[in-house]
Amino acid sequence: MKLIILSTALLCSVAVLAQDSLTKQDIKASAKLIDAKYSEKEIDMMMPDLLDNIIDYRRMHLLGLDNSIPMSLAQRMQPDAAVQQKIKWKYNKKIQLPANKNEWAFLSIKALGSLLRNGSITSTELTAFFIERIKKYGDTLQCVVSLTESIALEQAKQADEDFKKGIDKGPLQGIPYGLKDLFAVKGTKTTWGAQPYRNQTIEEDAYVYARLKEAGAVLVAKFTLGALAMGDYWYGGRTKNPWNLERGSSGSSAGSASATVAGLVPFAIGTETHGSIISPSHTCGATGLRPTFGSISRSGAMTLGWSLDKAGPICRNAEDAATVFAFLHGTDGKDASAVEAAFNYQENSDPKTLRIAYAKNLFDRLDSTAQEWSVLKALRENGLTIEPMNFPDTETYKFDIIGMVLGGEAGAAFDEFSRTDLDDQMTRQTRFDWPNYFRVARTIPAVEYVNANRHRSILMQKTNAAMQSFDIVITPSFGGKQLAITNLTGHPALCLPIGLSKQGLPNSITFLANLFQEEALITLGKFYQSITPHDDIHPARFQ
Repeated sequence: MKLIILSTALLCSVAVLAQDSLTKQDIKASAKLIDAKYSEKEIDMMMPDLLDNIIDYRRMHLLGLDNSIPMSLAQRMQPDAAVQQKIKWKYNKKIQLPANKNEWAFLSIKALGSLLRNGSITSTELTAFFIERIKKYGDTLQCVVSLTESIALEQAKQADEDFKKGIDKGPLQGIPYGLKDLFAVKGTKTTWGAQPYRNQTIEEDAYVYARLKEAGAVLVAKFTLGALAMGDYWYGGRTKNPWNLERGSSGSSAGSASATVAGLVPFAIGTETHGSIISPSHTCGATGLRPTFGSISRSGAMTLGWSLDKAGPICRNAEDAATVFAFLHGTDGKDASAVEAAFNYQENSDPKTLRIAYAKNLFDRLDSTAQEWSVLKALRENGLTIEPMNFPDTETYKFDIIGMVLGGEAGAAFDEFSRTDLDDQMTRQTRFDWPNYFRVARTIPAVEYVNANRHRSILMQKTNAAMQSFDIVITPSFGGKQLAITNLTGHPALCLPIGLSKQGLPNSITFLANLFQEEALITLGKFYQSITPHDDIHPARFQ
């Protein structure tokens, strides 16, 4: 199959043709075809994006698609046949409780689990400590939707009783945590961060919550998300960056990242459709694991994009991420895309057994003094071999595939929301917010949506081919189109802090792995964090 190369002149002519081919009257007339109506203000807001869509349609039309290319909508990744082995969790029974209580806030899951097991502290005491921090700092960070104090104290009491009886459910038993507030929990509000749903209750326990409850973890709060899982603005304000309260935390897993980094919880759960774990982890300085698409059931969670949504942990370090993921991966049979795939994490895995590469074409776009280069240097100085590779980028990703796919799916997921004018209640109404995005999405033809997914199939093939010679590919977190591409292909990613910028803000690196190979991510992530101090640096205001 041959792909037509787009020249600059041709792209310019495409843009000019789009500009000349759309009028307000066209939009009004087309609205009748889909049983919708738009005000003059709404049409003015839609116009730039509709023009962008036409340009992307025409770019896509210039790319050949052989009849044999399938549509990727039936998005169900196939794991290998590995059998799940029992993970041997180790604890440091000699660990001592820090005399300075503020230090408790930044202890790892493993350290807290060891303290619970040697009797230095109870889950009830630990839970009360984190609830106190949430009450103290939650409003400052604007990161809390609901404090689930009664649920937390009940679950902590149960964890303590189990410990006394010799019942040990694993390293999450008795550990407090928070959920992004798009996961349903019986008896709580599930607001999706949006004004129209601020009093919504869903009497269901999401799969993620049910698994953590079964593991003995303690839910202390439901954290903010950008309204309907976009950005860091929610109906109560804007979630803050713990390193600089004048800045947002990014999103959409805004509260989960902000609260974890500020020591309000040891870990939290986020979701990602197009950067919603990676971006706030990068911005706040957390370690975020975006697992393989389909590795965790999304039942009981708000849907944005059926073929894109993923759930994952936001933590202090890679080992904590492994610990949480070990109890989350799998399915309850309610999510058509979720599968059972083994996660055979070994605490002492040797990173020297990994085949590691770096995305040279993406690194070469960085300044020679960029912090990302220090990651390669540190790994090489500690005995690892890292080869260059070219990551599929703009030569394959020639138009906004994820915009078209997510637009079609999100527009469908919130169809009634738009048609009934519920979108008018949203607190933000700019061109770049969901109300306008959903309106524009309704104009994407089914043919273009399907063909965008067929181009996505090509993207999957090329990305898999580029990745398969390596266990890990290291890439700048926002290098080229990597973030969009790997969300479309479903590859797992681990985002880790690599130090502070000259402005005192966190920076990050992203490790990529092949499908369902989260063990490799954790092995290299844990090793990198063992030879660098970045995951142990915390914002001074919250220490």
